[in-house]
Amino acid sequence: MSLFVVAVWPSLRRTDWSPTLWSAGVTSLSVGVLSVSVLLGLALSALQNPLYRVLEGYVLWPSALTAYGCARRRQAKRDLQDRLMLIRLERQEAEDRLAPDDTARLTALRANPRIARAARKDRRRTAVQRALLRERLARYPVDDAQVAPTMLGNSIRRFEEYGYDRFRLDTQVMWNELTGSAPEQVRRQVDLARANVDFFVALLYGHCAVVLSAAAALTAPRPDVPLLLTAIAVPGFLIPVWYRAAVSATDEWSAAVRALVNTGRKPLAESLGLHLPGHVAAEREMWTLVSKVSRLPHHERAAELDPFRAKPPESSPS
Repeated sequence: MSLFVVAVWPSLRRTDWSPTLWSAGVTSLSVGVLSVSVLLGLALSALQNPLYRVLEGYVLWPSALTAYGCARRRQAKRDLQDRLMLIRLERQEAEDRLAPDDTARLTALRANPRIARAARKDRRRTAVQRALLRERLARYPVDDAQVAPTMLGNSIRRFEEYGYDRFRLDTQVMWNELTGSAPEQVRRQVDLARANVDFFVALLYGHCAVVLSAAAALTAPRPDVPLLLTAIAVPGFLIPVWYRAAVSATDEWSAAVRALVNTGRKPLAESLGLHLPGHVAAEREMWTLVSKVSRLPHHERAAELDPFRAKPPESSPS
């Protein structure tokens, strides 16, 4: 808002309708600007999910662009996997621990021009820098079918699918139940971690609004062209910076959601009157049924949950 007032508003004051606004007085105008800012903030908060979906590549994206973005992100994921595999195999080769079956794989990776170009840089990386490659790979969902067309979409999708991939617990369907029964500290961590991402997303959209406003102000009578061009160039440069910062901030959000799933499954099962099985396979079966019961109309197959129901306490004899 301050950037808009300093850089864009002086040019807008020269429009035909500006004297009408200023005739109301500085106090009334200040109150009006403050009111508009508050209402705009409330509106953006209410539109939070649609605004995220635009950046994730789910809304307002043509189908052809979505398909291209998904294919590009899947290729980037495979390249990271191959680069990390090449690093591991070359380390095993240097230590004379390379298995015979991995020799052909190593030869194929070295023959890939795209991987070979990246490998020349990877060999000069330190152990910490190579760990950053694993961090970038961790920002993709496990299932290639879940890959989104944008980096932010994949960074969010990876923890949206975490509960389902590990335990068949559909956290998208059971989110309210899960957060309602999880420990308070874990819920607070999720909220704080998301607030960091929200901050950068808000900066991104705010700077987009400033850029558009400055571009529109160029059509006003006697605009301050150098100032407006600066108002376009500086936020325009920062927009991709805020986007990258939002992607990086999802790491903490992902860790918080992972903790929510890991620590909240048992309280969730108990709140639903279920007993958490002692075997992973049985637990995955239970959460599959729970998700279906919550998502689909009632069916006789809901009775398959009966073996997982907690036994009611026996009444004491009177």
